[in-house]
Amino acid sequence: MSDRAEMRGPATRRRRTTTSGGGAAAAKHANGNKCQGAGDKPPRRPATVKANEGARNSGKSDGEMGASEQKHPPDSPKKQKSVVEDFNERLSCHVLQESLLSSASGYSNYRGILNWCVVMLVLSNARLFLENIIKYGILVDPIQVVSLFLKDPYSWPSACLIIVSNVFILAALYTERRLAVGTISEMTGSILHIINLTSMLIFPAATVLIVTSMTPVGGVLSLGIYTVLFLKLYSYQDTNRWCREIRQAKAKRLTRSYSCPTVLQLNGSAVHSHVSYPGNLTHRDTYYFVFAPTLCYQLNFPRSPRIRIRFLLRRLFEMLFIMQLLVGLIQQWMVPTIQNSMKPFQEMDFSRMVERLLKLAVPNHLIWLIFFYWFFHSSMNFVAELLQFGDREFYKDWWNSESVTYFWSNWNIPVHKWCLRHFYKPMLRKGVNKLLAQTAVFLMSAFFHEYLVSIPLKMFRLWAFMGMMTQVPLAWFVGRFLNGNYGNAAVWISLIIGQPVAVLMYVHDYYVIHHEGAT
Repeated sequence: MSDRAEMRGPATRRRRTTTSGGGAAAAKHANGNKCQGAGDKPPRRPATVKANEGARNSGKSDGEMGASEQKHPPDSPKKQKSVVEDFNERLSCHVLQESLLSSASGYSNYRGILNWCVVMLVLSNARLFLENIIKYGILVDPIQVVSLFLKDPYSWPSACLIIVSNVFILAALYTERRLAVGTISEMTGSILHIINLTSMLIFPAATVLIVTSMTPVGGVLSLGIYTVLFLKLYSYQDTNRWCREIRQAKAKRLTRSYSCPTVLQLNGSAVHSHVSYPGNLTHRDTYYFVFAPTLCYQLNFPRSPRIRIRFLLRRLFEMLFIMQLLVGLIQQWMVPTIQNSMKPFQEMDFSRMVERLLKLAVPNHLIWLIFFYWFFHSSMNFVAELLQFGDREFYKDWWNSESVTYFWSNWNIPVHKWCLRHFYKPMLRKGVNKLLAQTAVFLMSAFFHEYLVSIPLKMFRLWAFMGMMTQVPLAWFVGRFLNGNYGNAAVWISLIIGQPVAVLMYVHDYYVIHHEGAT
């Protein structure tokens, strides 16, 4: 009896729970639809059940209202809470909080202000552009661009000088081959490399100074290519010397980790065939390094899996378009400003000189930024994609520089890697002071800046050299006294104001030597 009651009790409770409330109506409605859909008649039910259902149907509306009242009774805690919150919102509308522009607020979404700055910059430069067009007319002349590279259409001294650079490349390769097989000693090889590298700096400089048909722009292009080759070949002989030292230390096989650490594969691509010393001393390997967008040599460079045609075409379009934009901005905007700056400099009118300097700062800085994008992003990515060169870190976030040293370490990564690998760290390993080593790096950079400017202009004023050397005390001052946004502002001011000063100095001296001297 008790067992039967225990067995029947849960079933009774389960039946009661399933037939109570709105759930029973939903179940009934669902079962009814199912029976009708099957085409069967509903089953006969007992009279007591029908009576109960009739009672429920007769009081259906009252039941539904009762159910809704059970769900949300007029005096339920939830409704009382909502009423209290409503009254609280009416009575108090202030909370403890900071203004958005306060640093304590933690607000950082200034995208609208950035867009406003861009719009204001575009509008202000549009006004300057219209003013320039009204005052000077259209000054863009493609024929004049060609004359900047060639004085005589039948004389191409810059192109010939660039072709001759292959002699120095092959000299470095054959010297390394002789050193690899041991036919010449290390001392002899070092002397040959020193002669070859020194000739790479002296020969093009002498050619630019002697050949009268060499234009300043052609001279800058030629000397720039020779300077890049000088840095590349120095890294080439340095890395191969390290390989010989490892081989002499009885290393069986040279892997990439002995030079620059790289990744074995990229994005799951197939790994390119590796070479070991002296198997790298081939024309193919040497000329791949010559054209690769890097200054640091290693036996096995990281390679991309394939050439992306769409990416390559985008970079090519950017190169062509930005080049035309640079030429137009220089001819239309910068050249008239420089020409109008000569008279204040001759008369030593200080206020007018400052006005001309500030007027030149805007186009000069804009052209420098566009040139940075054209060279370090569009051109170098185009060459890297064409050669499947995997290391695309040509620059870092130099625009966030809070110190001068951070800027010079991040705006030109290929040069920074070369200085770090072949100049700065070797000096530290020899026991040189860190500050002295940094000063030596700036000194070398100042030499090459002056080398690339004074020789093509055929005058020696040391403005570029002094401009680079002033970066040493400026770096000390900014690093010691200015931090955060103040340091970043100091870096931007040095870029915006410093470059136009050097440009005006050289243009003024060039004008005095070549124009006033001729008259």
